[in-house]
Amino acid sequence: MGAGRTVAVFGATGHTGRFVVAELRARGFVPLLVGRNEEKLRALAEGQPAPGAGAGAGPGSGPGPEWSVRVASVDEPASLDRAFVGADAVVNCAGPFAETAAPVIEAALRAGIPYVDVAAEIEANLDTFAEFGERARAAGVVVVPAMAFFGGLGDLLVTAATDSAGWAAADEAHIAYGLSGWHPTAGTRDAGAVSRRRRGGQRVRYADGQLEYRDDAAPATKWDFPEPMGTRAVIGEFSMADIVTVPSHLAVPEVRTYMTVEAASELAAPDTPAPAAVDEQGRSAQTFVVDVVVRSGGVERRATARGQDIYAVSAPLAVEAVRRVIEGRVKGAGVRSAGAAFDAADFLRALSGHVSVEW
Repeated sequence: MGAGRTVAVFGATGHTGRFVVAELRARGFVPLLVGRNEEKLRALAEGQPAPGAGAGAGPGSGPGPEWSVRVASVDEPASLDRAFVGADAVVNCAGPFAETAAPVIEAALRAGIPYVDVAAEIEANLDTFAEFGERARAAGVVVVPAMAFFGGLGDLLVTAATDSAGWAAADEAHIAYGLSGWHPTAGTRDAGAVSRRRRGGQRVRYADGQLEYRDDAAPATKWDFPEPMGTRAVIGEFSMADIVTVPSHLAVPEVRTYMTVEAASELAAPDTPAPAAVDEQGRSAQTFVVDVVVRSGGVERRATARGQDIYAVSAPLAVEAVRRVIEGRVKGAGVRSAGAAFDAADFLRALSGHVSVEW
């Protein structure tokens, strides 16, 4: 499917980056491995575990003689320019995205190639829309932030639900995450720390058509997930990138996200270990259900996605986005979330084998 097209992966040796590299190769793309550590990049290219990588480091895809390794840093714009020469697109997998997104997007604009990232950081995604919307559109470059489990999948589900109902707008959208557990990567912890500093320790929610920063505790509630998960205790207003992606293109004044208490507790605990691989694809045993409810005028639409490993599933989401952009199956240039950039229902169907979706 990739027909030999070259895709640069910035942060290729990271946990999600390694999944993205494996997915690109499986689809016939030529991965271009980009990052700061040449030793780790070459180890990945040779199909060996990266130095310092543990059991949960993600897939160690077999060697590919066509792979190129290029060392680059966001602190050196010229190194990014050299790294992206010959690339048809770039996927940014290196967080914290508050530090990497802008420099890598700048390099993509200079190269005139599409940019996709897997950022879950709310503030980083807000920055991308605010700083690059006009510039990317003027340059004719497609920029798709948050093209991952958080931000991308929820946006696609909400968009598919509203499209199926024929709604141009809705009163409210609710996205509930039912995770069997959450063993966060070091990158997830680092990104969370950056976001907390930027918010001054406040939490954020999207209500009445705007972001609100609050000092009170997030509400505790319950969510009726589809069986076999059933009713679970969740943290309400557990805001993720969906509160940026969904309102960026849908007129929905209330966008709320929820997280199962067990998963949130594991994320918050400082001693929760990183994810460990349990299959040959490098996935962890974690399973998930993303349950979306959209309401308008008293009518309700629901969409649900099920799968395994929130980090691993970000790879087919990002790579499918790259494929569609390269093929011209995208709704215009500029900064666009998943639901705005693509035919949501068709995109979700293309994830078959990775995600089971009902709506």
